[in-house]
Amino acid sequence: MTWLVRALTCATVFVAPLEGYLLQAHDHLAKAPPALLVLTWAALRARQRRAPEPHPAHLVLAALAIVLLASWAVHAGGPYATTYALRWLPFLLVTVVLIDVAAREVPLRAILAATAAGAVVAAVGALLGMAAEGQTRAAGPLEDPNDLAYFLVAALPLLLALRRRTLLTAVTAVILAAGAAATFSRGGALALTAALAWLLARRALPLKALAGGVAALAVLGVAAVLVAGPTLDRAVREKTHVAETNVDTRELRWQAAARMVAQHPALGVGPGGFREGYPAASKNAEIDEQTPVAHNMYLEVAAELGVPGLTLFLALLALTAVTSERVRRTTPDPLPILAAQASLIAVVVASTFLSQQYYLPLWSLVAVVAAADLRLRRANDVARAPRDQ
Repeated sequence: MTWLVRALTCATVFVAPLEGYLLQAHDHLAKAPPALLVLTWAALRARQRRAPEPHPAHLVLAALAIVLLASWAVHAGGPYATTYALRWLPFLLVTVVLIDVAAREVPLRAILAATAAGAVVAAVGALLGMAAEGQTRAAGPLEDPNDLAYFLVAALPLLLALRRRTLLTAVTAVILAAGAAATFSRGGALALTAALAWLLARRALPLKALAGGVAALAVLGVAAVLVAGPTLDRAVREKTHVAETNVDTRELRWQAAARMVAQHPALGVGPGGFREGYPAASKNAEIDEQTPVAHNMYLEVAAELGVPGLTLFLALLALTAVTSERVRRTTPDPLPILAAQASLIAVVVASTFLSQQYYLPLWSLVAVVAAADLRLRRANDVARAPRDQ
């Protein structure tokens, strides 16, 4: 059963950016790998009669679940409350499971590699679709190009965790970067810049490798202009128009979210309540969009789960950041943690402009860092035992 847990863990993170393709095949197909993982994990632990090894992240996740359920109970009559509560809870549960299996059965590098592999498939699909269908922005398996950029940018630093730096790794990095560039996402560009700056500051990314990647992208850009110049020109013009509109609409949504927090600080407006309450909170500022997302993960969490929910959510991110740095300083193999740190930075930055609490990269990174911490504690205990005796 251990091999099945490993396979399902890798499958869960692999299919996360391919959700759109899976939904086209069947409405519930995207839910199958994580659901099977949870069931298999529960059966394995029951057979072993072993509970998950405790970690401080479990306490924060449990407290966040309590706040979520309390907010849902208060606002259960809302049209989106139950649907969105049922979107939140699986992520919290899967995070607990990922922490446990990554701390014991599944190598961290396998999880990071599977995450990157899924993003590569999404990038290839998006680029091929863009070329075949004449799309002006790459979206591929996801409806919003910005969401695709989020997955690709978060996956790119994880390539550092691979043991061997081969030509295949370099090509994979170029594919991810090209796919992210083809989305024309400004938030994705900022997130990638922040992640690369972190890796350069930590001397985990050689300047030579970065220069080579930039050169390869430049060559691809020139080739794209020569082959599809008119399409790219139209894409730039459309993106410029969309960008100007996005600045205005996001400001309206952020202001509406802030009003919701001010009016309902204790438990927010409930899961999915931002969509329901946006017309009233914005005074019908967007006639053609009555049920949007906030396009800011932190404001949306605060609006829907209140100040306690946001505090716990930020505490989880802070705990992950502090834990990752402690592990990086003490582990004999810091590359996977450095890669996870850079990916987490990309996630945190990109989520300033996107509502990404319903996508797996954030939660899987929390799990990887907590699992690395548990692995390191166990190794230290084993090393300490002979000296104690």
